[in-house]
Amino acid sequence: MFTIPTPDKDAHAAARTRLDGLVKPLGSLGRLEDLAAWLSAAHGCVPPRELADVRVVVFAGDHGVTRSAVSAYPREITAAMVRVFLAGKSGVSVLAGLVGAKVRVVDIAVDDDLDGVPAEVLAHKIRRSSGSIDVEDALEPGEAERAFEAGRTIADAEIDSGADLLIPGDMGIGNTTMCAALVAALLGSPAEDVVGTGTGVDEEGRALKVAVVEAALARAGSRSGSPFELLTALGSACVAATAGFLVQAAVRGVPVLLDGVFSGAAALVAREIAPGAEKWWLAGHRSTEPSQALALKALGLEPILDFGLRLGEGSGAVQAVPTLRAARAILADMGLLADLA
Repeated sequence: MFTIPTPDKDAHAAARTRLDGLVKPLGSLGRLEDLAAWLSAAHGCVPPRELADVRVVVFAGDHGVTRSAVSAYPREITAAMVRVFLAGKSGVSVLAGLVGAKVRVVDIAVDDDLDGVPAEVLAHKIRRSSGSIDVEDALEPGEAERAFEAGRTIADAEIDSGADLLIPGDMGIGNTTMCAALVAALLGSPAEDVVGTGTGVDEEGRALKVAVVEAALARAGSRSGSPFELLTALGSACVAATAGFLVQAAVRGVPVLLDGVFSGAAALVAREIAPGAEKWWLAGHRSTEPSQALALKALGLEPILDFGLRLGEGSGAVQAVPTLRAARAILADMGLLADLA
């Protein structure tokens, strides 16, 4: 269904040649050199273009699985946080401001009418909340496809208005449980291996999450053969929209910085839908959630940062933006050994 462009191999090779000729020992800038070459391939030029217009899109939605007490916080927090994003007072808003990134929040499945919220926030709403995946499907037939297309439309809008780099964020109480179920189903991992503490539940709470994920996997059975059927059974509208966002960024040849557990799960689904799309994604940071580590390993992605973060929202990925800019700068501004007198 999707034509995914291939990053420019010649630009990658030219970047490597230039990096080896800079005024430094070979390979001495480590991962920065890898990122510089990756960006060159993505942009098709050496040095890469400046990452001047960075966009974070926060996909907000509630998860019915919260009825099983899997979170340390009530589901009402999701709707309240949408207003916090709009006020520019969220964690990702503050951190994005430091690197000049813009933050947009979209209501995909918040369990609230969000009266008074700007119409553009509500324009892509699919439903209110998802079903409780341990006892019922997350979505009605066709909703996963609609949400996926909404994510593609959102990506196109950001790219058409000038985005150089996209970051998918998330907001939704209960989403780590949903993500654990998706990752377990896609990778064939046991629930015990994918479930973490999420918002900070204790060991008793984590054991409950494991049981909920086991119940969800047993209920879904063999429905993981189709990505959209899997999203219907175990996912949510917001993770389906994020998958669409990731696929369309790859179709358009625009780099993406993945954030934490939510975008990791969405990326696994997106790769099932559009193999090769992962060539356009980088992992911004390592989450404390085990399902993210498993997802990134399966995708072949190594996190840029490891700060022990678990906030979500895109907050970890935005902190990797200065590292990408530094990688570009060494290609753009460092001198060459050949030019030394």
